Amino acid sequence: MSDPWDSGHAAPRQSLSVKAAMEMGTNSTEKFYRIPKGKGPHSVGCTDLMTENAVEGSFLRLYYPSCDTTNNEEAPWIPDKEYYQGLSDFLNMYRVVGERLFQYYVGSVTCPAKSNAAFKPGEKYPLLVFSHGLGAFRTIYSAICIEMASQGFVVAAVEHRDESASATYYCKKKSISEPQEESTSNMEKEWIYYRRLKTGEEERCLRHKQVQQRAQECIKALNLILKINSGEEVMNVLNSNFDWNSLKDSIDTSRIAVMGHSFGGATVIESLSKEIRFRCGIALDAWMLPVGDNIYQNSVQQPLLFINSEKFQWADNILKMKKLGSNDTNKKMITIKGSVHQSFPDFTFVSGEIIGRFFKLKGEIDPNEAIDISNHASLAFLQKHLSLKKDFDKWDSLVDGIGPNVIPDTNIDLSPAEPE
Repeated sequence: MSDPWDSGHAAPRQSLSVKAAMEMGTNSTEKFYRIPKGKGPHSVGCTDLMTENAVEGSFLRLYYPSCDTTNNEEAPWIPDKEYYQGLSDFLNMYRVVGERLFQYYVGSVTCPAKSNAAFKPGEKYPLLVFSHGLGAFRTIYSAICIEMASQGFVVAAVEHRDESASATYYCKKKSISEPQEESTSNMEKEWIYYRRLKTGEEERCLRHKQVQQRAQECIKALNLILKINSGEEVMNVLNSNFDWNSLKDSIDTSRIAVMGHSFGGATVIESLSKEIRFRCGIALDAWMLPVGDNIYQNSVQQPLLFINSEKFQWADNILKMKKLGSNDTNKKMITIKGSVHQSFPDFTFVSGEIIGRFFKLKGEIDPNEAIDISNHASLAFLQKHLSLKKDFDKWDSLVDGIGPNVIPDTNIDLSPAEPE
């Protein structure tokens, strides 16, 4: 079970193109599927932040409660064509085919958050740092991040540069010899694409190394937001008209949590073990292979919620989660019935039925219902462990696995195999 996307991506290249072409020809209205809006009381804005010093710097998308605004556009969901190329590599498709398919299907998709909208001042918001899965990047968990921001969180969705994102970039100064563009920008994007395992390379070794870097990137993002909160000037190498000074004194520095999906779930665990300022964590369908053995020796003291899909998990992976939380009532696990590994990222909302089934982007449960269960359980858990004064405790029963389409613990049979 080495591939946490579990998406059938080694499918023959040709058959995918044929299926996709069929779907395009017959049902182009599927293009207009939408990523769900936040259901909380706040409008949501988002903006991108990249600090200097190239690869070692931070790169994140910030989702935040915003002032009601009509003049800001919704943010593009996938902001650069290079992300399509990276996804094509990751999914084993020819880049030229993949780029055209993604462009056709999701090129016009926006996420329901207003780009660079003014930050809503006047209260202190808890901070949530979000870590993406293998082959993903900062923008494709927007349904989760936007819901959290609409409920009053500031969410920093990190884009990891450990070669586990399908694509990412940093900005570097152009060499003098290159002609200056009209925009007179002296920066250019240096792209980093997903790195496949080399022949004979042991996956666990690579993933463990990557998860260490990912945890450091989450901690760096935390430090960066707290720096901005304390009023320090931060240089954003991405030109945007967002006023970072408006965040001053707006983060509740005692209420900070970390959340992530798949490889991001492993990153949550690693981050909790390294950084006590993360008061609790939520791991969505965590992939446990990258987690170091040393972590199981009581190095995660904070409360931790595992939210699993029904179709992705297997005994060895679940046993590792349980090893982490044995005899600790603040470590919880629930499973969402009818869900698949891809019920957490946004692709589940923007894919039509054929592509959705072919790539296992859709489970038997309605995608909106699955994400609601996940978000509501997360909010209830965060209220409890960050001591929030909200009404999220109305969803407490979900954290115990009680309610429609949710089961306590796991659906996986963990009884030892009978000896032959």
